[in-house]
Amino acid sequence: MKNPSTGISPIIVVDRKAATPLHKQIYNAFRTAILRGDIRPGQQIPSSRELAFEIQVSRFPVLNAYAQLQAEGYFESRACAGTFVSASLPEQLMSVQKPVVKPVQSHSGPRHVAKRALLYPTFSGTHIPRGWGAFGVHQPAYELFPFQIWAALVNQHSKNPNANALSHVDPLGSQRFREAICSYLRTARAVKCEPNQIMVVSGSQQALDLTARVLLDQNDPVWVEEPGYILQRTVLNAAGCRLIPVPVDKEGMNVAAGIKQNRKPRAVFVTPSHQYPLGSTMSASRRLQLLNWAQSSGAWVIEDDYDSEYRYESMPIASLQGMDVNSRVIYIGTFSKVLFPSLRIGYIVIPPDLVERFAAVRFSMDIYPPYLYQEVLADFMNLGHFGRHIRKMRQIYGERRTVLVECLQYECSDILEIHGTEAGINLAVTLPKGLRDQEISLRAAQEKLWLLPLSPNYLDRPARQGFNLGYGSTEAKQIPAAVRKLRALLVQ
Repeated sequence: MKNPSTGISPIIVVDRKAATPLHKQIYNAFRTAILRGDIRPGQQIPSSRELAFEIQVSRFPVLNAYAQLQAEGYFESRACAGTFVSASLPEQLMSVQKPVVKPVQSHSGPRHVAKRALLYPTFSGTHIPRGWGAFGVHQPAYELFPFQIWAALVNQHSKNPNANALSHVDPLGSQRFREAICSYLRTARAVKCEPNQIMVVSGSQQALDLTARVLLDQNDPVWVEEPGYILQRTVLNAAGCRLIPVPVDKEGMNVAAGIKQNRKPRAVFVTPSHQYPLGSTMSASRRLQLLNWAQSSGAWVIEDDYDSEYRYESMPIASLQGMDVNSRVIYIGTFSKVLFPSLRIGYIVIPPDLVERFAAVRFSMDIYPPYLYQEVLADFMNLGHFGRHIRKMRQIYGERRTVLVECLQYECSDILEIHGTEAGINLAVTLPKGLRDQEISLRAAQEKLWLLPLSPNYLDRPARQGFNLGYGSTEAKQIPAAVRKLRALLVQ
């Protein structure tokens, strides 16, 4: 028995009362769809039997139409596979002009969109070259991830899905997964939490968006780190907040400077364990100062703990949330850096009295998170694979970090100042006056070096010039040559 065709049936309307024969109507419909680009070269089409059934005609007009399309080079048959749009279309198709899409305007001008929609930068409008290789930021060593174990768990849960997980609607996420996260956070990050305080989200970006929706009103003043995470600021700008840039030094956010600028913000957004992008760790005295001030002023503290697992010169620093005795801290974490970014799974630890509000907002956005990878991750953590992977990668990334720092000191100490070498899978370097990071980044991309400019992370001007250099995806033996290429670019 032949395998059924996998082609998708196009929309073909036949008119039995028309003077044009049925086979000609079918021919015209396919030819027009190909010319318009609705059906692309190499795309499989339904078998004649399937199409005849779909449009409720006998098979003969379909066979005649297919024969004509194949004779003219629009279709091609492949043995034991089916019929496809020709991969090498006739010459007359090469000259067909695609219609130019012009902005649609009404009589009163461009069509209206919400003002807040215009506050989001376009994804393609960042003008920052991205690629895979030396210095690419937030790129883990994918080749060292235990994909065989992961695939086995995915396969197990795909073949034997939990009926409750398939149908249960809980905006907080899978109970098993939240219990696994809770156990991990209590042990590894000293977070004070229960499973019913944890909400599973689609990465830390959704966590930031949810938090802004729940806690912030338009025109609320908000402290942000200077320099800080660009996409965090995008969320806050879209929420209509007033951003107060608070300087960061070697001890993290300067709380005293923030109080001097604005004593009563609604919220404070910090990355205390590994500040992004400069990499400093918030000192114990600054943490206590921030928490005491937040309690007295009624401000919320949002702790983004995006990559605290990887620390090289000391044990991981306990979370800010674990020091909080007044439930003022909302804690955000993600699996993107320790596993892989496209997993799109993160979590929020919510103060008990706010859980209901967070759940209500989440339910209105996308009801609840998809279950499959939550169940897989729950097993991945409970069976010890997660902990083993972190320990293994901490050693490997530590070696790569050491090689990168030594090479930068040897090759570029007269040009670059190094920051934030204690944790994470990236570090920052700053440039002397006269060098422009975005210009150098564009030149570096031609050499397959992926330098993330530092200056866009600043709200105030003049911005400090420099780069964020990732080392997670680059083997230690490849780093010296990459640093030499970097130096050559800087001294041009």
